[in-house]
Amino acid sequence: MFKFFTNKKWSNWSIFGSLLILVSTWYQVQLDVMINEWFGEFYDTLQKALTTPNSVTEKEFISYLLTFAKIAGVWMVISVATDYFTSHWTFRWRTAMADYYHENWSKARLTEGASQRVQEDTLKFARIMEGLGVELLRSLMTLIAFLPILWGLSKQITMLPFFGEVDHALVWVAIISALGGTVLLAAVGFKLPGIEYDIQKEEAAYRKELVLGEDNSKRAGIRNVDSLFGNVRKIHFKMYFHYLYFNAVKWSYLQGMVIVPYLALAPTIVTGAITLGFVQQIARAFNKVENSLQYLVRSWPIIVELISVQRRLSEFESKLERASLEQEKI
Repeated sequence: MFKFFTNKKWSNWSIFGSLLILVSTWYQVQLDVMINEWFGEFYDTLQKALTTPNSVTEKEFISYLLTFAKIAGVWMVISVATDYFTSHWTFRWRTAMADYYHENWSKARLTEGASQRVQEDTLKFARIMEGLGVELLRSLMTLIAFLPILWGLSKQITMLPFFGEVDHALVWVAIISALGGTVLLAAVGFKLPGIEYDIQKEEAAYRKELVLGEDNSKRAGIRNVDSLFGNVRKIHFKMYFHYLYFNAVKWSYLQGMVIVPYLALAPTIVTGAITLGFVQQIARAFNKVENSLQYLVRSWPIIVELISVQRRLSEFESKLERASLEQEKI
């Protein structure tokens, strides 16, 4: 799976491509920081305009909107370009995997489901890594950029409901709530990777019988096919049941987190100690930090699929390596 990083043939793509994705993602995060600062200034101006008529001119107000449009425009261009390049980068990764399997096809073809591993699983692996990998990188960089910002802004927030005085209160609320949610979802969804793996096994057995039936009229009999499909139906229904309570817990947690920053800010807001712009700025910084820490929570279903694909490909490559060793002994 990782020949892309160890084979010299792909060194330019794996090294320089990774650096380019790293730099462009970091630049996007810096633009997010600029937008966060804009939110603070804009909403303070908005509050001033609403409370004191004619204190803000139309030209000044529109200039704030144009500033946002410029920053957002650059962010959009960088985002689209990064996504485009990342798609090409991950396809090169898939190509490196496919090249290895093609070169060893004489041994690979002896493994049950070899064609599915080479075609379908490499495709799934590349697509998942494209989304999941970039999102992980973006989450880490967002955390690095916004945690110090939230720490600085939280100096003015010293009171929490039910707890009283807490220094840098919102930072601790973000960390504890996000990590608590991650542990909760991991505990609730720990069975999902194994079930996903079993789904792929049953689907593979069903698919193989149908393929064999195309060339052999004695295969894929109605009873055999119905039995195999019955296994497929059973494991899918099992997955649906487990996702029923997993999604109930996941969405209850995520929806509950929407009000957390405002609940934490409640004692400070009701005393009028902060402006509307500050509320928007710190709430947005809080959400950025919390969302970064919630990476596992938000990505768990995709991670489950990745674990299943990685497990199948690892088993496939292990069989290839054993076959190569046996061939060398002969």
